[in-house]
Amino acid sequence: MIGYGAMGRSLQASLARSGDRFKIAAALVPAESRSEPPAGGSVRIFHDVSELIAWRPSLVVECAGHAAVRDAVPHVLRAGIDVVIVSIGSLSDAKLLGDLEAAAIAGDSRLIVASGAVGGLDALRAAKRAGLTSVAYLGCKPPAAWQGSAAESLCDLSEITTRTVFFEGTAEEAARRFPKNANVAAAIALAGIGFDRTKVSLAADPAITCNSHNVTAQGAFGEFSITLHNNSLPDNPKTSLLAAMSMEESIVRHFTPLEL
Repeated sequence: MIGYGAMGRSLQASLARSGDRFKIAAALVPAESRSEPPAGGSVRIFHDVSELIAWRPSLVVECAGHAAVRDAVPHVLRAGIDVVIVSIGSLSDAKLLGDLEAAAIAGDSRLIVASGAVGGLDALRAAKRAGLTSVAYLGCKPPAAWQGSAAESLCDLSEITTRTVFFEGTAEEAARRFPKNANVAAAIALAGIGFDRTKVSLAADPAITCNSHNVTAQGAFGEFSITLHNNSLPDNPKTSLLAAMSMEESIVRHFTPLEL
């Protein structure tokens, strides 16, 4: 695993509950990181990506942010090791996406994008084949979940009393301005009509306790709307529990001979 924050700890605990068929055996974290597994545990710690590559993991899962996708993932792919990424918003950078594709081709490896906190991406990908005319995403979270983001400069999170939309723009703009909160928008853009054509609205609502995601799409196939109300990780209100579960699902599907 690249990174060992709240999502990594959640994944480790979930894998243990499922019977330890799969387990996190190593973590790549910065030398100064405070987010490390407890000393004496079964998780081996690396501080350099070349050391991790030399150790030859079966699969690498990234959950450390955009910088990790840019700085570490291309090296892992080029070494022939498959990677699941969670920081999907990083793929709004067309150059980085091209670099990752080139690295995967050179290493005969695969970059796997976890579905994250949203559903319906399979339907969106299928609808794209026939032609999509519009895709829109509305993300709404409690005010606390937006703390530390650009939302603080767009509205007073401590004072709002009703649902407040503080951002409207494209998925590209959302990924750039809200890198830690826009992975869902990025996943939708990649599955559908791209970062420049996908419309995104972000809102804070003091009346809710969960993270809400709504996707609407129209095209030659017809139209659909899907809404999810996701509980957040106990250790990180910015992240939906479903996003952590999507990492586990990506791991299981990667190693299962039948993809159902």
